[in-house]
Amino acid sequence: MSDRLEEFMEGLEARNPGEHVFHQAVRTTYADVIEEYGSDDRIREQQILERMTEPDRVVMFRVVWQTDEGELHTNRAYRVQFNNSIGPYKGGLRFVRGLDLATCKFLGFEQTFKNALTGLPMGGAKGGSDFDPKGRSDAEVMRFCQSMMVELHKYIGEDVDVPAGDIGVGEREIAYLFGQYKRLAGRFAGILTGKGLSFGGSAVRSEATGYGVAYFTGLMLDQHDGGLEDKVCAISGAGNVSIFCAEKLIAEGAKVIALSDSDGTIHDPDGLDELKLDWVKELKLERRGRIGEYAEEFDCEYLEGEKPWGLECDLAFPSATENELDSDDALKLIENGCQAVVEGANMPVTVDATEHLRSEGILVGPAKAANAGGVAVSGLEQSQNAARVSWSREEVDRQLREIMKTIHSDCVEKGEGSDGKVDYVRGANLAGFERVAEAMLAHGAV
Repeated sequence: MSDRLEEFMEGLEARNPGEHVFHQAVRTTYADVIEEYGSDDRIREQQILERMTEPDRVVMFRVVWQTDEGELHTNRAYRVQFNNSIGPYKGGLRFVRGLDLATCKFLGFEQTFKNALTGLPMGGAKGGSDFDPKGRSDAEVMRFCQSMMVELHKYIGEDVDVPAGDIGVGEREIAYLFGQYKRLAGRFAGILTGKGLSFGGSAVRSEATGYGVAYFTGLMLDQHDGGLEDKVCAISGAGNVSIFCAEKLIAEGAKVIALSDSDGTIHDPDGLDELKLDWVKELKLERRGRIGEYAEEFDCEYLEGEKPWGLECDLAFPSATENELDSDDALKLIENGCQAVVEGANMPVTVDATEHLRSEGILVGPAKAANAGGVAVSGLEQSQNAARVSWSREEVDRQLREIMKTIHSDCVEKGEGSDGKVDYVRGANLAGFERVAEAMLAHGAV
């Protein structure tokens, strides 16, 4: 089947030249899918593999906005509506310098399978802009968001496409986008998720991705006769995903020794506790400071310019950005006795690194399963908006736990080997693909 994969990838790369992260996303999914379904007559005759790698629609447009000094700036924005076979398009918007179409396509492709794994009726999409909100005033961010929504609002709706936040797009940005939609459309509808609690948002939305990663990790370890208690954890990043993953890991008895940002890594051998984590929340989520300040505050080691993967740990959580953990990092983790690598970010482990980890029997929790908690609670926010109700924090967290259990069970069903060990990458790829493919086959050739 490897020949079939290479043949397929050759065609995909020719149709999408230079889009390397998109190629990587397809390869890492289809390596398992083609092995399992490549000879299926229905899949072949209906061109499911080919159709699933072509977005339904790509929207690209300019956004012109004004600085506080009156200068005009022009940015580019995207919305890639990848697949709506099982529900309205759903996926985040990110504002980050250098965002390009290839990144949006890789994220939209991955989102399709991630959303399918939740069991909720959500298709896959992604988008955003190369606008960077860092260093911009609230007024500048507002003007950018309002300008962007002038075009974006034509393509979204609660039964069409429901964007959410992502890197660089938090509650502030979602609020500005939502306010402008309401003005333009003259209606109040759940067309965005990640909203404030005062106007249709959901409890646990900020924490959901990080909590989901921790819940999924606990289920993985329980499946293999382990547990989170006393496990030493290294986490990259220091945003919502990393912080709330750390919070839940600590609550479950694990020991978090590392967080990072683009400048370096803090190594606290004593482990973070609730008070230290509260200090990090204020530093990163409110002041937008640098993680190196933690080392000064709590007198621990700061590894300038380094990632956490050289530290001895039982569990590693790459939660910052794509392709941050490479094959050299994987070898360090293997040598240091790491038991599992669980992806908090989207595709943070390179292809070679994933192969190293899987070949050595290290458990790998892939992003499309492990970090699905965020979009799961976004889906729950959609349900609350549709019913005009608001669920308690306890109820949303309960449903989040149940969704992560279901995702884990699906991965076990599709990925468990004869030795009882689960290949979660394979399990997630097959379970997600099967759900989307069955819907596409049921709809007929289009």
